[in-house]
Amino acid sequence: MTDEPFNNIKACVFDAYGTLFDVHAPVGRLASKIGESADSVSNVWRLKQLQYSWLRSLMGAHADFWQVTGEALDYTLDFHGIHDKGLRKELMDLYMELDAYDDARTALTALKAAGFTTAILSNGSPKMLNGAVTSADLASVLDEVISIEDVGIYKPDARVYQLAVDRTGVAAPSDICFVSANPWDAQAGAHFGFAVVRINRFGLPDDNIPGQPDLLLDTLNALPALVGAG
Repeated sequence: MTDEPFNNIKACVFDAYGTLFDVHAPVGRLASKIGESADSVSNVWRLKQLQYSWLRSLMGAHADFWQVTGEALDYTLDFHGIHDKGLRKELMDLYMELDAYDDARTALTALKAAGFTTAILSNGSPKMLNGAVTSADLASVLDEVISIEDVGIYKPDARVYQLAVDRTGVAAPSDICFVSANPWDAQAGAHFGFAVVRINRFGLPDDNIPGQPDLLLDTLNALPALVGAG
C-alpha cells in the first residue's frame, strides 16, 4: 500500500454505526439488567440488524433503519428468552443517542479546520442520525449527514455510495476518502471507487468479497495527517 490514493482527497465521508458511534453502548449501559448474556445480546442484535437490511434490499421490501433495528432487537430478545418490554424500550431509546468514539470528534475537527468536506453516509434513518449527531455534539464538524433513505436501499448498493459523490460535489469517487470500521462496507466502498481507510475497531479480517481498502488503521487519530490535514 502507498500514500498515493490519499494525495487528492477533497472530502472525507464516514460510516456512522461502528465507525463514529458505538453500536454496543446501549447494551453496555444496561448490562447489569441483562445479565450474563449481555455480550451475546449486543452481538446478535448488531448481526441481525445488518442481515435484515441486506435481506430487505434483496427482497425489495424496504423499511427504514429504525424499524429494522427494532425488528432485530425483537429477534434478539426472543432468542435469549428475554421478555421485558421496558428493557426493549430502554435499549431503543439509547440507540437514538449513541456514544461517539473518543477519536471521532478529534479527527472530524482537524479535517474540517483543514478545509475538507466532512460527511456521514449511513444506513441510519434521518431521525436516528440526527439523534446520534446531536447527542455527540458533532453537527458543527459535519457538512453533510447522508441517509440511505434518499435512495431507499441499503449499503452496499452502489446507489448509496453515489449519494456521497453527489452530495459532496466532488468530481469522482476517488476524490473521497471513505472511512468505515465494517469490513464489508469498506470493501464495497473500495469496489465503488473510493479511496478507503478501514478502522480496525473490532479486529476483524477482510471479508471474501470484491474490493480492497487502501489502508487499515487502529483508530481515526492518524487519518487527518494521512489526507494532508495535519
